[in-house]
Amino acid sequence: MTLRDAVPGTEYVIRGIDTDDEELNAFLFSLGCYSGETITVVSHLKNSCMVSIKDARYNIDKQLADAILI
Repeated sequence: MTLRDAVPGTEYVIRGIDTDDEELNAFLFSLGCYSGETITVVSHLKNSCMVSIKDARYNIDKQLADAILI
């Protein structure tokens, strides 16, 4: 299941990041988005998702949301 399939307001544990792009992996890691970390989808927008990671909120696009496995 990817982050785009998540129910808003529910807390999930990140199972992995599905990408071969090291730059994308490094970017997500800098946000605190890595295996074992909890993540909550605040809302789904038209082309993005608002997520909460470690008491911070981020707006991520569809490509990033599809790469995050929960």
